Amino acid sequence: MVRCLHQHTMPLTQKIAALPKAWRQLGPKTIWLYAKYQLKLASGWLRLQTPPGGSKPKASEIQLRILIKPAGKQEFGSLLGKQAVEVLRQADEILNGKVRLFGAEPRKLDLRPPLPLQHWTRSHSQLPNGGDIKPVWEAGRFSWATFLARAYWLSVDERYAEGFWRFFEDFTAANPPNLGPHWSSAQEVALRMISLAYCYSLIANSLATTKSRKQALATAVMAHAERIPPTLDYARAQNNNHLLSEALGLVTAAALLSEHPKAAEWKTLGLKLYQEGIGAQIHKDGAYAQHSCNYHRVLLQLGLWGSALANALGEPLPAATIDKLAKANEWLLALLDEESGRAPNLGPNDGAYILPLSVLPFEDYRPVLQAGSIAFGGETVLKPGAWDEMGLWLGLKPGKRSGRIRRKDKLVRLAGKKTWAYFRIADFKERPGHADQLHLDIWWHGLNIAQDAGSYLYTATAPWDNGLASARVHNTVTINGQEPMTRAGRFLWLDWGRAKIVSSSRGPDGRLAAVAAQHDGYRRLGVLQRREASWNADRWVVADHLLPTEETKKPFRARLHWLLPDWDWQFDTQEIRIKSPYGEIEISVDGSVGDLTELKLIRAGELLHGSGPSDRVLGWASPTYSVKVPALSFIADAEGPLPITITSTWTLPK
Repeated sequence: MVRCLHQHTMPLTQKIAALPKAWRQLGPKTIWLYAKYQLKLASGWLRLQTPPGGSKPKASEIQLRILIKPAGKQEFGSLLGKQAVEVLRQADEILNGKVRLFGAEPRKLDLRPPLPLQHWTRSHSQLPNGGDIKPVWEAGRFSWATFLARAYWLSVDERYAEGFWRFFEDFTAANPPNLGPHWSSAQEVALRMISLAYCYSLIANSLATTKSRKQALATAVMAHAERIPPTLDYARAQNNNHLLSEALGLVTAAALLSEHPKAAEWKTLGLKLYQEGIGAQIHKDGAYAQHSCNYHRVLLQLGLWGSALANALGEPLPAATIDKLAKANEWLLALLDEESGRAPNLGPNDGAYILPLSVLPFEDYRPVLQAGSIAFGGETVLKPGAWDEMGLWLGLKPGKRSGRIRRKDKLVRLAGKKTWAYFRIADFKERPGHADQLHLDIWWHGLNIAQDAGSYLYTATAPWDNGLASARVHNTVTINGQEPMTRAGRFLWLDWGRAKIVSSSRGPDGRLAAVAAQHDGYRRLGVLQRREASWNADRWVVADHLLPTEETKKPFRARLHWLLPDWDWQFDTQEIRIKSPYGEIEISVDGSVGDLTELKLIRAGELLHGSGPSDRVLGWASPTYSVKVPALSFIADAEGPLPITITSTWTLPK
């Protein structure tokens, strides 16, 4: 998703007031690169650099290279068995005009631009009347087309290769270079090129892959490659997956069209920017700059593609880049729920899954992590299973099995019996995506019983304009109804609240069993928020303390929020009981200021228990972009002078 710094609903006076703060907190380099991009956009320079219809290159004498050689049909059959039919089923679905965008339910596949064709600088990243560009872009990424290519590889049925070419021709006819929203983001251009390159490798020898179609694809790749360099200032200002994907887009073009006069230039620039991006965006412990499990997976998928490109070019990635990717793979592995294959819905989740080379669902992280452990570490960490499929599609050979997931010390994962919790404690070095400091995710028997709501929509009418980024929907405490950071836009937070660990202890088995942490997001109110989380016998105990940073007698309003699954429930004074598939879970709350003001329960924006107004964004969970499902928002309010303590006790069935 293009995360424009200017896209928000702040009044003009607040925008102007926020500029000096943004300069200090985002850094002059980021602001300068973004300003350069905006100047080029406003002046018309970008329109001159990317002429309507492209530069009319001639591709007749340039050969396309095959970049990937997957495993053989027999290996897929041995691995997947009857599950292999799922590839053919989804490919048939696509041939019938249906596609599963964001890993969700099938919808009509429409590759025509939703607007009258204009130069991309005019259509840019917005649709009229607040329309959401994301579904348009997702269809144009062609990630879904990998099902057609894989189906052809497995069946050698020409229908699938013919279907791919038909969709490609429909798209190119309806979306000439640099015209319309499919060309407005260089990242979308790069991701589409990556998908097309992968698919070509699998259908290159098909009867449907005629000489004229090869020439048409080569011509399209040239136009895609030429679209990327003019707006690299924007990608460098973002310093996130935009830069990585656009850099690899250039390398993809160079690898596909190795005889093109600009191939060496594309490759040199692309590899330079990619390696710089990896060095800057992945922290020493493997954490990723975008503070998101979904984007972290995108980072690893791009790494897998980058590794495959380097092998095709005969120029392996530098050891420092591979080491950073290996650490990033370990970081996300540490947040994997091995029973379900899922990970916490941490941070922004825009449904991205750029090369969905697996029959397993969108929310299963094991295919990428298993492939990453092979590509970046030469070993398989997870036991054999259907998640090995992605590695086979990328031509990876299974490595030795280590059988051990390394838990990162700085990634706070507490462990109990058949249960674990992720404690969100971040000292932000890059702009955060969500206000989620001290959020606690709790998992039990593969069930996410205290969950993160996700994102749902980025562009919509209020309150759904990225409304789930708010602290009030996370499993934490908010004070006086205020956010712990300043929201300066749909995607921009300022005055970052920083968190740190105060103390920790381990259980008899050596695993982390108790952590105390605090963050300073409410320092402007004179409040320090501290949370203690621990596992003891059959229960999680979470104590939230609001402590004064200066002497005051004024009262404060504290609200504790827990997002629970949409299960049957029952209230009993200061507790709620929810009925899980494995027994009843009891959640009780106690306060230090006498009785808590009130307990509330909200489902799908509707108040089920308690009194007062509801909140439309509460009681929802978004498993992927544009999808929201009912959940239960359990709320405890307290009011009084500081210090205030609210203790939650989660008792799990034995």
